[in-house]
Amino acid sequence: MTQDGRRRGRNETEEERADRMWVELIQEVRVAQTGVQILFGFLLTVVFQPKYATLPRADHVIYIVTVVLGACATGALIGPVSLHRLVSGRRVKPQAVALASRMTFVGLVLLLATMTSSLVLILRVATHGSATAWLAAPVVAWYLVCWYGLPLWARRRHTAPPDD
Repeated sequence: MTQDGRRRGRNETEEERADRMWVELIQEVRVAQTGVQILFGFLLTVVFQPKYATLPRADHVIYIVTVVLGACATGALIGPVSLHRLVSGRRVKPQAVALASRMTFVGLVLLLATMTSSLVLILRVATHGSATAWLAAPVVAWYLVCWYGLPLWARRRHTAPPDD
């Protein structure tokens, strides 16, 4: 921090930084929200399909777990919007941004779990269970690389040490 209360780097106050980070976070959440809501909507229709009744018990359990995960992911990814609405004007934006960021991270982890279990269920039905692990594992590994591996690598490699 400089003497006038501005941060180094972007030359913004804590409030300006919180405003910028909030806008960035909401843009990120919009992308994830859309994906999870579309996936969740499709999941909700599965139980009403005639083939659902013929699935083995294990597939019913996977489906139920998948729906619950999708519902939890939806809640976590919509949570920052509700948080913002409820604390708006209370002068707690930096704290709200930190909390919303955690909610978004949890939502992304839940989305990963939802997509994984959806993929497992679909592959079990499509391949009659014969190749499920061999097909799902590389896709999940790819998600992990794209969503966590590369971002953490970039964060570590390109984060500048603090000046003070």
